[in-house]
Amino acid sequence: MRKLRVVTLVDRPTVTGGAERLAVQVAARLDRNRFESILCASRRTDEPLLDRELAEAGVEVLALGRRSKLDVRAWRPLVRRLDEVDVVHAHMFGSNVWGTVLGRLKRVPVVVAHEHTWSFQGEPLRRLLDRELVGRLADAFIAVAEEDRRKMIEVEGVDPDKIRLIPNGIADPEPGDGGAVRRELGIPENAPVIGVVCELRAQKALEVLFAAAAQLRHELPELRVLVAGDGPEREGLGQEARRLDLDGTVQLLGIRRDVPALLDALDVAVLSSDYEGSPLSVMEYMAAGKPVVSTRVGGVPELVEDGVHGLLVEPRDPGALAAAIGRLLHDPAEARRLGEQGRERQQRELSLDAMVRKIEDLYEELWLASPRRRA
Repeated sequence: MRKLRVVTLVDRPTVTGGAERLAVQVAARLDRNRFESILCASRRTDEPLLDRELAEAGVEVLALGRRSKLDVRAWRPLVRRLDEVDVVHAHMFGSNVWGTVLGRLKRVPVVVAHEHTWSFQGEPLRRLLDRELVGRLADAFIAVAEEDRRKMIEVEGVDPDKIRLIPNGIADPEPGDGGAVRRELGIPENAPVIGVVCELRAQKALEVLFAAAAQLRHELPELRVLVAGDGPEREGLGQEARRLDLDGTVQLLGIRRDVPALLDALDVAVLSSDYEGSPLSVMEYMAAGKPVVSTRVGGVPELVEDGVHGLLVEPRDPGALAAAIGRLLHDPAEARRLGEQGRERQQRELSLDAMVRKIEDLYEELWLASPRRRA
């Protein structure tokens, strides 16, 4: 086979979004003996981008600068390029819709849609577009967790034959110096530290984590809560921390480039989300050997077995979240056992390279079967 030219389509290749980072990593790691890789970023953003990673990997970047949903003209540079493209791989709902429509209009041989966080129970239009447009016209619709696959079939009505289950994976983590982070942030050496790395949006339910921290502080007065990331909820979260009198407890750190060091500084890593697909942050916590306390949502139970790799609680329950976190802070040996078992599982089953190989094989399988493939 000749090399296949692949366009990876995302809204914004930002540092903070897990799905966006994963899309960039896949585009960057495609085998250059088999694929040419182009990343198309459709929207403008003031957020830090993953330009360095793309440049180092030799990935061509096509920036459209779309200002709004109605800015249709911004798609013209991509439309012109699609005549020479073999595969369009779109990530997340908006890009899935546009990638499927434009790919089919331009007779691209292979169109792949990739759903990262299924959460459309209350949005009939999204369910309709997933079923009747993306589910029918794309060649494959990737789900990242078995729970997402089930919902896509049972709730949305997507054809099961179109859905491919490819779990997420992460790259091998770099070592980090948690002691340096604690010194930088003025945290005493023996203070209990919990934390989260995420994009600050409503889905993450960080106000529930703050409420849990307010309960824990009575028994652990030196507790620190580190929140790394940025997003639309940042101002509101700062106000909520002040309302709960957590100014000396919660630290909103913004975007950090030293995530391995930050994770090394934690005693317990937390996910308080209302919904998730297969969160990369949880895999990163596991890779760092940190015990995970998470809500039992989406594909998280497929990653973290309760009592084996971490502790799971029901969403929107600050008391249960506080109890689980407190249990591990008071029992370092148990926390260490869960963290070590989580790291073993991540290394064994949740590798980025394995995920990329599955995606590459899917591209070639679909291209060879396509009646539209180019000479």
